Amino acid sequence: MTDSSKRPLAVFDLDNTLADTAHRQRFLERRPRDWDAFFAAAPADPPIPEGVRLARDSAGECEVVYLTGRPERYRQDTLDWLAAHGLPGGRLHMRRDHDRRPARRTKLETLRRLARNREIRVVVDDDELVCADAEQAGFRVLRARWASPSAELKDAQEREGRT
Repeated sequence: MTDSSKRPLAVFDLDNTLADTAHRQRFLERRPRDWDAFFAAAPADPPIPEGVRLARDSAGECEVVYLTGRPERYRQDTLDWLAAHGLPGGRLHMRRDHDRRPARRTKLETLRRLARNREIRVVVDDDELVCADAEQAGFRVLRARWASPSAELKDAQEREGRT
């Protein structure tokens, strides 16, 4: 049963939804992929204006929640990045450090858990597979199509369970 006395949730992905990862894609193009360098470069991500604007606007009616496939060990970097770019405060849900399941599975699991107690007004994500599974589960989805898609990142999300 959802708690109707609390504001609904607006759930935002980070990479290529709020944060432009283009400058660090090179670390995924190597073999083997350099995941430590990929995530270590995240604090330098430029914000994506369309996503940031939508998150700020959503905070007027909703509680903003962040749902990312980034590993938990990068929590402080991620919180610092959100604050540095003026994004609304909100809970941050991250992947457990050694969880290698596809993002579509880990994120849907978290969305279902959040929806037990609260209305989820919208889910904003760039990953087509996450979006499709969330829609199939009954969530309203807004596809973040404002960043350049990366085949390497998509493969990493689905096959390697890394982001």
